[in-house]
Amino acid sequence: MTNPLTEPIGTGVAVPLRRAVIFDLDGVVVDSFAVMSEAFAIAYAEVVGPGPAPFAEYRRHLGRYFPDIMREMRLPLAMEEPFVRESYRLAHRVTVFDGVVDLLSVLRERGLLLAIATGKSGERARSLLDTLGLLPYFAHVVGSDEVARPKPAPDIVLRALELLGVPAGEAVMVGDAPTDLLSAHGARVSAVAAVWAQPEEDELFAARPDVVLHKPADLLALCPPVPAR
Repeated sequence: MTNPLTEPIGTGVAVPLRRAVIFDLDGVVVDSFAVMSEAFAIAYAEVVGPGPAPFAEYRRHLGRYFPDIMREMRLPLAMEEPFVRESYRLAHRVTVFDGVVDLLSVLRERGLLLAIATGKSGERARSLLDTLGLLPYFAHVVGSDEVARPKPAPDIVLRALELLGVPAGEAVMVGDAPTDLLSAHGARVSAVAAVWAQPEEDELFAARPDVVLHKPADLLALCPPVPAR
């Protein structure tokens, strides 16, 4: 699949006005997969027992709320407590993707409002962002436990738009999972696929992203400075 981002830019076609960017967290802003894998393995061993933890399958469901993933995988909901416990304990080992801090800084300088809409609980997402020094960049952080229906339903994106005070047509949603894009489509927000964490691209592209980004800085072409009101 070609990256459609570069095609409109430079051809004289105007870029739509964007006032807000809504980001997924894991796989877009932060690289938490090693920590997730370890936390998942510990939770699996504690609750299910010995044997390899099916983390590869779990990762395919990322973007959804953890209890929903457990139901989908037919694993005990009791895994949530040790998984969350270990995620907090290991949070200092989560890293920020190269280029993300610069991207967030430029977007803020250009006058865009930023939010997080994540499969994590809101409390855990805010705690992680605070640990990493990223929380001040975001006007709002919405977790899956803070909406009636988590991704792939549109509720979490709609809630972020409501909090930001921005209409759907003036926002983009950046995610690395099909659930992110489906949630964006349902909210009538431009769905932007981020592939710098090397997700399963066939599944991601099947969710019909409007734009594909190969590195964080690519997003800047979609988000010119916001005119002063």
